[in-house]
Amino acid sequence: MNQKPLSQLGHLSIDEFLRDYWQKKPVLIRQAIADFQSPITPDELAGLSLEEEIESRIVLEQGATPWELKKGPFTEDTYSELPASNWTLLIQAADHFLPEVTGLLDQFRFIPNWRLDDIMISYATKGGSVGPHYDQYDVFLLQAGGQRDWQVGQRCDHKTPALDDTPLHIIKSFEQLAQYTLDPGDMLYLPPQYAHWGKALDDDCITYSIGFRAPSKSEILEELLQECLMELSEDDRYTDPNLLSQKNPGEISADALAQVQDIWQKALSTKTINQWFGRYMTQPKYEQPDCEPINLNDIEWDPQSEFERNPTSRFAYISNADSAEHDLFVDGEILGASAALASMLCEKTYYTGTELSDTCQSYNDTETLKLLIAGSKLEEVE
Repeated sequence: MNQKPLSQLGHLSIDEFLRDYWQKKPVLIRQAIADFQSPITPDELAGLSLEEEIESRIVLEQGATPWELKKGPFTEDTYSELPASNWTLLIQAADHFLPEVTGLLDQFRFIPNWRLDDIMISYATKGGSVGPHYDQYDVFLLQAGGQRDWQVGQRCDHKTPALDDTPLHIIKSFEQLAQYTLDPGDMLYLPPQYAHWGKALDDDCITYSIGFRAPSKSEILEELLQECLMELSEDDRYTDPNLLSQKNPGEISADALAQVQDIWQKALSTKTINQWFGRYMTQPKYEQPDCEPINLNDIEWDPQSEFERNPTSRFAYISNADSAEHDLFVDGEILGASAALASMLCEKTYYTGTELSDTCQSYNDTETLKLLIAGSKLEEVE
């Protein structure tokens, strides 16, 4: 079942956390989720890493090379050949594949849905680490088993020197500013670009990393521009039908510059930017399998039905003050929906048949729900 968003992070209220720490400075939160224990065991994580569709990695501090990186899928022989200590297994997007983990992400929805990325689970034997590094996004590091020692270092950027002989982005010079030992339920929050270095203190160390989407400005501009270019043809060109003679033919006139500005403003209208951003930020992390075609007329539900949002799907909406409908975005697509339906679908992850029926405001709402069910974005709970 889904879980309510956290209203308190240990000793901090959500408002205090957002005001004083979010994207500002690291903070250790003791018992942020009191006595939390991983519902997934190390053996189950290893089993996942054998599967083709799972993104998995193993890091050995002293392998064939320093900070050796192995990429899955692995085999049982892989594990029989590992040393007794000093290695780490990483399972990316565990919330996509493990229902037991999916509900945890719901507790972090005090941050907007479209900013949430996924949960990575790491299991490490004693001494296991992925080295001193930094991330370009916010992360909550929740201890879920055993103990881990965390060192927090300096603020870094693209100019920070990194080691050359490893595919991992290991920084050359780590400057320790703080050190903590985390027990199950403790959580360390790190804003983007803060160096950190975690080491397992025992063979039971499991850490859940709750990460967030943070596209770079260059990525936003590049992707948005590509979107605009797709709408243009060879016939769309600079024109000047009202050209006037000018004293110096070498001058680029104010009228010419104004037209260039007008080209940009029309291409990058508020509506264009809004709809692109909604689609872009809800694109699924992994390619989703094609669904069997379903006749929408065959889709119906009764009050006793229960539905859940597909954990791999991303839902968000943009309010339209001048319209009764919101722009509902689901997995990179835009759908029309009433304010009530868009709000409910994005706020919750589980729905009853009665809720769905009562929230529908129009024929379009009903058709939108049918499309979501047909596309397995909403799945009936058996």
